[in-house]
Amino acid sequence: MGYTLIVDDSATERSIITGCLKEVGINVSVALSGEEALKKIEQKFPDLIVLDVVLPGRSGFEICRELKGAANTSKIPIILCSTKGTEMDKFWGMKQGADAYIPKPIDQEELVRKVKELIS
Repeated sequence: MGYTLIVDDSATERSIITGCLKEVGINVSVALSGEEALKKIEQKFPDLIVLDVVLPGRSGFEICRELKGAANTSKIPIILCSTKGTEMDKFWGMKQGADAYIPKPIDQEELVRKVKELIS
Protein backbone atom coordinates (compact mmCIF):
# COMPACT_ATOMS: atom_id res chain seq x y z
CA MET A 1 0.00 0.00 0.00
CA GLY A 2 2.99 2.31 0.10
CA TYR A 3 6.25 3.02 1.86
CA THR A 4 6.41 5.45 4.77
CA LEU A 5 9.51 6.77 6.51
CA ILE A 6 9.00 7.47 10.22
CA VAL A 7 11.47 9.94 11.72
CA ASP A 8 11.30 10.02 15.52
CA ASP A 9 13.93 9.72 18.25
CA SER A 10 11.46 8.20 20.75
CA ALA A 11 11.38 4.40 20.68
CA THR A 12 7.86 4.43 22.14
CA GLU A 13 6.50 6.81 19.50
CA ARG A 14 8.25 4.90 16.68
CA SER A 15 6.73 1.68 17.95
CA ILE A 16 3.20 3.12 18.15
CA ILE A 17 3.35 4.76 14.71
CA THR A 18 5.02 1.75 13.07
CA GLY A 19 2.48 -0.63 14.59
CA CYS A 20 -0.60 1.27 13.50
CA LEU A 21 0.69 1.76 9.93
CA LYS A 22 1.84 -1.86 9.51
CA GLU A 23 -1.59 -2.99 10.72
CA VAL A 24 -3.16 -1.40 7.65
CA GLY A 25 -0.56 -2.81 5.25
CA ILE A 26 1.83 0.12 4.93
CA ASN A 27 5.54 -0.69 4.64
CA VAL A 28 7.59 1.26 7.17
CA SER A 29 11.20 2.31 7.60
CA VAL A 30 12.49 4.32 10.55
CA ALA A 31 15.13 6.98 11.17
CA LEU A 32 16.17 8.35 14.56
CA SER A 33 17.31 11.78 13.32
CA GLY A 34 16.84 14.19 10.46
CA GLU A 35 20.31 13.40 9.12
CA GLU A 36 19.57 9.66 9.09
CA ALA A 37 16.26 10.38 7.36
CA LEU A 38 17.96 12.39 4.61
CA LYS A 39 20.39 9.50 3.98
CA LYS A 40 17.53 6.98 3.77
CA ILE A 41 15.59 9.24 1.39
CA GLU A 42 18.63 9.37 -0.93
CA GLN A 43 18.60 5.56 -1.07
CA LYS A 44 14.85 5.12 -1.54
CA PHE A 45 12.15 7.77 -1.89
CA PRO A 46 9.25 7.15 0.50
CA ASP A 47 5.63 7.69 -0.52
CA LEU A 48 5.19 9.66 2.71
CA ILE A 49 7.18 10.87 5.72
CA VAL A 50 5.96 11.05 9.33
CA LEU A 51 8.34 13.55 10.91
CA ASP A 52 8.79 14.49 14.57
CA VAL A 53 9.57 18.15 15.23
CA VAL A 54 11.89 17.76 18.23
CA LEU A 55 14.86 15.72 17.00
CA PRO A 56 18.57 15.54 17.85
CA GLY A 57 20.57 17.87 15.62
CA ARG A 58 18.25 19.59 13.17
CA SER A 59 14.57 20.04 13.94
CA GLY A 60 11.76 18.47 11.98
CA PHE A 61 10.80 21.98 10.85
CA GLU A 62 14.25 22.37 9.24
CA ILE A 63 14.15 18.92 7.61
CA CYS A 64 10.63 19.57 6.28
CA ARG A 65 11.67 22.94 4.82
CA GLU A 66 14.74 21.37 3.18
CA LEU A 67 12.78 18.48 1.64
CA LYS A 68 9.98 20.73 0.39
CA GLY A 69 12.53 23.16 -1.05
CA ALA A 70 14.38 20.54 -3.12
CA ALA A 71 13.02 19.71 -6.57
CA ASN A 72 13.50 15.94 -6.21
CA THR A 73 11.74 15.65 -2.81
CA SER A 74 9.23 18.51 -2.85
CA LYS A 75 6.30 16.26 -3.81
CA ILE A 76 6.77 13.76 -0.94
CA PRO A 77 3.89 14.33 1.52
CA ILE A 78 5.06 15.11 5.07
CA ILE A 79 3.05 14.73 8.26
CA LEU A 80 4.63 16.58 11.17
CA CYS A 81 3.90 14.77 14.42
CA SER A 82 4.91 16.48 17.66
CA THR A 83 4.26 17.19 21.31
CA LYS A 84 4.49 20.83 20.23
CA GLY A 85 0.78 21.08 19.56
CA THR A 86 -0.18 24.74 19.92
CA GLU A 87 -1.94 26.52 17.07
CA MET A 88 1.27 28.51 16.48
CA ASP A 89 3.29 25.27 16.20
CA LYS A 90 0.77 23.89 13.69
CA PHE A 91 0.80 27.16 11.75
CA TRP A 92 4.62 27.18 11.65
CA GLY A 93 4.72 23.53 10.58
CA MET A 94 2.37 24.18 7.69
CA LYS A 95 4.47 27.24 6.71
CA GLN A 96 7.47 24.89 6.40
CA GLY A 97 5.56 22.90 3.79
CA ALA A 98 4.02 20.11 5.87
CA ASP A 99 0.94 18.48 4.37
CA ALA A 100 -0.53 17.75 7.83
CA TYR A 101 0.26 18.31 11.51
CA ILE A 102 -0.82 15.78 14.12
CA PRO A 103 -0.12 16.51 17.80
CA LYS A 104 1.19 13.84 20.18
CA PRO A 105 0.01 11.73 21.79
CA ILE A 106 -1.18 10.73 18.35
CA ASP A 107 -4.72 9.71 17.55
CA GLN A 108 -3.93 6.49 15.67
CA GLU A 109 -7.15 6.56 13.64
CA GLU A 110 -6.46 10.15 12.56
CA LEU A 111 -2.88 9.22 11.59
CA VAL A 112 -3.97 6.23 9.50
CA ARG A 113 -6.74 8.25 7.84
CA LYS A 114 -4.32 11.09 6.96
CA VAL A 115 -1.62 8.70 5.68
CA LYS A 116 -4.13 6.90 3.43
CA GLU A 117 -5.45 10.25 2.17
CA LEU A 118 -1.97 11.53 1.31
CA ILE A 119 -0.63 8.40 -0.42
CA SER A 120 -3.73 7.42 -2.36
